[in-house]
Amino acid sequence: MIETRNLTVRLGEFYLQDINISIGRNEFFVLMGPTGAGKTVLLEAIAGLIAVDQGSIRIGVKEVTALAPERREVGIVYQDYSLFPHMTVRENIVYGLRYHKIKKSDAKGKFERLVSELNLSHLLNRLATNLSGGENQRVALARALMIEPLVLLLDEPLSALDPRFREEIRENLKSLHKNSDTTFLMVTHDFAEALSLADRAAIMNNGRIEQEGTVEEIFRKPSSTFVADFVGMKNFFAVNFDGREARINGLTIDLGDVSPNNCKYLAVRPEDIVVSKEKLSSSMRNSFNGMITGLIDQGLYYEIWIESGKNLFKATLTKRSLIELGLREGMNIVFSFKSAALHLF
Repeated sequence: MIETRNLTVRLGEFYLQDINISIGRNEFFVLMGPTGAGKTVLLEAIAGLIAVDQGSIRIGVKEVTALAPERREVGIVYQDYSLFPHMTVRENIVYGLRYHKIKKSDAKGKFERLVSELNLSHLLNRLATNLSGGENQRVALARALMIEPLVLLLDEPLSALDPRFREEIRENLKSLHKNSDTTFLMVTHDFAEALSLADRAAIMNNGRIEQEGTVEEIFRKPSSTFVADFVGMKNFFAVNFDGREARINGLTIDLGDVSPNNCKYLAVRPEDIVVSKEKLSSSMRNSFNGMITGLIDQGLYYEIWIESGKNLFKATLTKRSLIELGLREGMNIVFSFKSAALHLF
């Protein structure tokens, strides 16, 4: 449905470089990366709002690289909504119909479905300036989908919302995607949003695609230290491999059935590390002594910093587990993890 080939866009000193992505029909695809990675630039290039220097863009069966935005069958929703403040909700939703030919009967049915699904019926005569953030975003979604686009582009649609509205709009997005044939391409810097919404994703960094794949693949098997850090792997080390073992500053880690295959780094997610006061009699082949050097309150859980030799490992524990174990800074503990939890790259 969306395909870019060797796409290059130059904007002053920043540019996208050789972007190649392929997104299927009715897929929910997420572009992730830090601020300044080029996510919005790519979105606007696909929408036709930014000129392309090299490469091509296809939407469906159509080559759209040189087409005007209104001829690309694309809807776009920004984080700041971009509604017309002097218009009512009804007028905002149907605004795009003046540029897209849709049968009146079809338009009426589409309008009624969107208003019902997004719970907007009681707001239709209200001016956009009198709406809450969540209401504004629902209207923006309805306006974008009203023209029946092949592709809906979403530029961080949840980032400007209060937490109480964020979950509501997230559920709206799930429902809208499920009940339409439209392909969704969303930009975000929040990996949790991708886990909740996306089929597949790509990580961007400095105008390049670092990794593309299913969300599970990216989460569990990052291909670079940048991606590992972005998805919260946190424990990744440059290591020396020796057969089925890896050595990290004096620690010898049993790789089990994990094969090095010319890899340079070893990683383990913090939630896969088990913290105890004494060594556990379990199937975990890797068990080491360490000292707690930090207890970081992350809201729903604590991040435990553990020093072992010259190495710093990070684990996570619920507040209840932390209290039950009586953990504190400076305490000597044992931390363990399974060989199967290791990722090499």
